[in-house]
Amino acid sequence: MTINLSSPEKCLIIGCGDIGQRLAQQLHPFGYQVTGLRRSVCDHLPYLHYRSGDATNLQQMRSLLAEGFNIIVISMTPGERSDAGYKQAYVDSCQVLLQALDLQQQKPRLILFVSSTAVYGQQDGSWVDETSPTAPEGFSGKRLLQAEQLIVQSGYAHIILRFSGIYGPGRRRLIDQVAQQRASASPYFTNRIHADDCAGVLAHFIEQSKQQTLDSLYLASDSSPTPMIEVVSWIAEQLGVEDFLAVDAVNERGNKRISNQRLLASGYRFRYPDFRSGYATLLSKQ
Repeated sequence: MTINLSSPEKCLIIGCGDIGQRLAQQLHPFGYQVTGLRRSVCDHLPYLHYRSGDATNLQQMRSLLAEGFNIIVISMTPGERSDAGYKQAYVDSCQVLLQALDLQQQKPRLILFVSSTAVYGQQDGSWVDETSPTAPEGFSGKRLLQAEQLIVQSGYAHIILRFSGIYGPGRRRLIDQVAQQRASASPYFTNRIHADDCAGVLAHFIEQSKQQTLDSLYLASDSSPTPMIEVVSWIAEQLGVEDFLAVDAVNERGNKRISNQRLLASGYRFRYPDFRSGYATLLSKQ
């Protein structure tokens, strides 16, 4: 049974937190009906209808998917930072979703899976793109790759999006570290993307996929990989903070430069193409 694409498209965001809410807001002008699944109940918004449920519960997912969704976005957040937490959030939820979809008559036209550049283990400052080998050392990257493979092998049309470090409202870790004089002097490259651009990339592909065939994998990071010391030094200058470094500060994991050339070639244009433009907006709202 095919979903009628002449009517407003229905989008389900599984794990609908901050990024999901931003995505729903960006999709609203295009007429999408957006449902967000999350663990706890939230007040409904004009552009987003929340549903409370467990993404790893097969019966709950079957009931929800029976409503028929054109687009499914998987944007999970682990309940805890552990191997078990990542397995439940990503691997188990994807397994249950695919099982539930296989039992439905109505099939989505596109699944988007929010992954991470943590699947790359490069430590030499080299450029990384969609063709680079994945060899994560940590459990997070390994579990994300496992979940990615479930989606890739499912047979459903899909796009895997590997985001770099996300910052934005509510994600002010570097600003807080500088303000508290706990920043790292690491010379390693760090890669970032503003939360609004995360949502923008997802909305971009949801719309683009109506009109053209897209690649099934994209890296999503801004256009300015930068050594950590340069990023925190600039933030400190804006804040007027001196002696902002701590010798025992934990450095960023990895040392690589994320290429966004495939993403740019798809027609996406960043709201915040580098860390300065993004952090300047955050700092102006302090």
